[in-house]
Amino acid sequence: MLSAAAAAAADARFHGGAPRRRRPRLRSCLASPPASGGGGGDCREKARRLLVERYQDGVSKRYILDGNSKLQIHQEKNEYMANTLEEEEKEDANSSIPRAIKDFVLPAGFPGSVSDDYLEYMLWQLPTNVTGWICHTLVTSTLLKAVGVGSFTGTSAAASAAAIRWVSKDGIGAFGRLLIGGRFGTLFDDDPKKWRMYADFIGSAGSIFELITPLYPGYFLPLASLGNLAKAVGRGFRDPSFRVIQNHFAESGNLGEVAAKEEVWEVGAQLLGLSIGVFIMDTSGIKSSYPTLALTWLGVRLLHLWFRYQSLSVLKFRTVNLKRARILVRSHVAKHTVPDYVTCNEEENILTWERFLHPQISFGVPMERMLGEEESSDVVDRLLKLYRNEKYILFLNPIGTGGAAFFVTFKEAATSMSVLRSLWQAHWLDKNQLRQDDVFSWLGESVLALEHGFPDFLKQMEIAGWDQNQIILKVPKEPIMVMEHPDQEV
Repeated sequence: MLSAAAAAAADARFHGGAPRRRRPRLRSCLASPPASGGGGGDCREKARRLLVERYQDGVSKRYILDGNSKLQIHQEKNEYMANTLEEEEKEDANSSIPRAIKDFVLPAGFPGSVSDDYLEYMLWQLPTNVTGWICHTLVTSTLLKAVGVGSFTGTSAAASAAAIRWVSKDGIGAFGRLLIGGRFGTLFDDDPKKWRMYADFIGSAGSIFELITPLYPGYFLPLASLGNLAKAVGRGFRDPSFRVIQNHFAESGNLGEVAAKEEVWEVGAQLLGLSIGVFIMDTSGIKSSYPTLALTWLGVRLLHLWFRYQSLSVLKFRTVNLKRARILVRSHVAKHTVPDYVTCNEEENILTWERFLHPQISFGVPMERMLGEEESSDVVDRLLKLYRNEKYILFLNPIGTGGAAFFVTFKEAATSMSVLRSLWQAHWLDKNQLRQDDVFSWLGESVLALEHGFPDFLKQMEIAGWDQNQIILKVPKEPIMVMEHPDQEV
């Protein structure tokens, strides 16, 4: 259970720090029953269980409505009741791969999400890449000797030391790619354009560290390592994003050919760029003036970023991600039409973060933080009744100067279509501003509008050429909301 200070802080964050009318806080009881003999009796004996929220760390929050219509919240540890979760735990216990390692190095949903030969191939790839980098380390030393850092007959120790520093720089940078691949692998499928653009921004920051190494030669290793780390993080964002883009190009299943031809374009650009770079470096002004070199780099880099943005802007994805879904539902709620994929991609802003889009919608919000200090003690019971036919629950912060803020939590078995339905409802609520004091009447009106309007929205999507099998709207991993008595009328 959140402490009073933590709850207040969470409430301030969710409501933008705006002053609100103070309301009685939801009462919660501890996981253990109160001692006998005290006033009020045992709340468990009178309680009607509503739902339970489960988290990945094993914590469960059970919401209970007692005989006095007071909401009780029990926080428990490692008490899983859903059979599916118990089966997953048993499977993980019997698996030879620990869950932490499995989540870090293998795709989500493994082994069902990949082919049967995936793991065997990757196990052989590991020693292959290890031996390749050993060769790279040895060759680096010989290259440094060849350009005058030590010699085979003289001070070869100088070349070895320089090679160790150079390889250490590469090794520190490699941690960036390891982190991105292990922790953020699920980001790239839904919005590759954004992450490909951010990859260039991060790579540019890394180049700045490398650019200033001549000014501080004594700090070569930390500066070069920071630069390589940033550039490696950029590569960690770049490569998966571009693979998604390549797959988008290969409409006839010719991914290998598309990748090969991309190599032709890239290598051709590399040869031309190296030639121009050598020519620029050979000019007298660049060779003799570091400020001129730095300004030249800055101008070329800004031009590079502009070209990158223009190249990503022409991409026309047919998949429905969160930003494109917002464009579609906003158009349907306002004009009862849905734009085609070309128009939608042209309207999509590559660099915008979801948190800055309007209306403000937060997904995966725990019920306790969603409600804040609601004055109705049976508000959870009313929400369950209202959303009994939906796989999500949507609530809102009272309207302020910036409009209402919407909070969504998802039930067990929620899908991408559940996220899309919650988006449609939130945009309908935002367009049809609250005209009455009863928030639940307003929410009920929006649920009716969803039931009547969403089928037409799907029909309009089909007419506009959108494939409903290409909806990539991820349901948050936690909390998972499970009904205590799904067969009981709520």
